[in-house]
Parts: sequence; C-alpha cells; structure tokens
Amino acid sequence: MGRQIMGRIIAVYGAIAGVIVIIGMFINITFVADHGAMGMVAGYLSMLVALLFVFIGVKRYRDVNLSGVITFWKALGVGLGIGLVASLFYILGWEAYMWRTGGTFMADYIAQGVEDMRAAGKPAAEIEAFADEMGAMAEQYRNPLFRMALTLTEIFPVALLVSLASAALLRRSSFMPALQPRG
Repeated sequence: MGRQIMGRIIAVYGAIAGVIVIIGMFINITFVADHGAMGMVAGYLSMLVALLFVFIGVKRYRDVNLSGVITFWKALGVGLGIGLVASLFYILGWEAYMWRTGGTFMADYIAQGVEDMRAAGKPAAEIEAFADEMGAMAEQYRNPLFRMALTLTEIFPVALLVSLASAALLRRSSFMPALQPRG
C-alpha cells in the first residue's frame, strides 16, 4: 500500500511538473525566441519553477502519508521519481517541438551563434571552427536517442539539485510541519 501511494505521488506531482515545464518551454520558444544566454536563463528558470513540485510532492507525502516524518533517502527517492517523470515530459515536449518544426533547431542555433560571434568581432578562424564543431554536433543531434539523452542532461541535473535540497530540508519534521486540523 505504501509503495502504491508513493507511486501515485510521484506520478501526479511529476506530471504536474512536466506539464508546467512543457508550458514554460513553449512560452520560451514563442516569446523569448533566443537560443543564446537569455533563452537559457528563461529555460532554466521555467524548469526550476516546474520542479518546485518536487518539494511540494515530497512534503505532501511526508505530511499526509508518513505522519510528518520522512528520512533523507526516502525523500530523495520520491523527489528523484518526481523529477524523472517531469524530465520524461520535457523530453517528449522537446521531441514534439522538433517534429513540429522539422528539426530546424540546430541550424537556427548555429546561425545565431555565428551571428553573435561576428557581432562580437571574433576572428574568422574562430567563427569557422565554431561552425565546424557545431556542424558535427548537428549531425549527432539528428539521432533521436542522442538528442533525448542530451535533452535529459538539461533538466535532470536541476531535478537532482531540487531533490537533494528538498530531502535535506524535509527530513527535519520541524521544517514546515504539517498543519494540525483545528478541533
């Protein structure tokens, strides 16, 4: 029964985080439309907001199902489970975007990188080396398994950090204790 409840918490809060991260991704793609630093900041900020549901899910599990007490390792396990579900949503969202746009992301990314380097006055040899290196990367990026693994490396480290922080904080039952119903 306990594992079933934990699985449900992981699925529900992971799905909520996943939907939020996909919404954030599409807002970022639509309105920021920057493959440079600003796009990265907006992207990681939306991941962090979505992954707050790791903390919320672990806290709910601790307070409602474990009488307000959870070990670091159990909290970390639940947090990582939620983060993994959210990561799978993120990967599927990115793959949907790639399918919808015909996979033009890498070409756009390389073009913007070259343009930024020219604007910064970089030497032609450096720009050419960047374009060659990114061209090789674009070739690998055409492989969906490579692309999915690379996409996982974007979000999962954030999920790991949020899970570690949540577990460290919530293992102390005195941290944000469950509210007792008034009677």
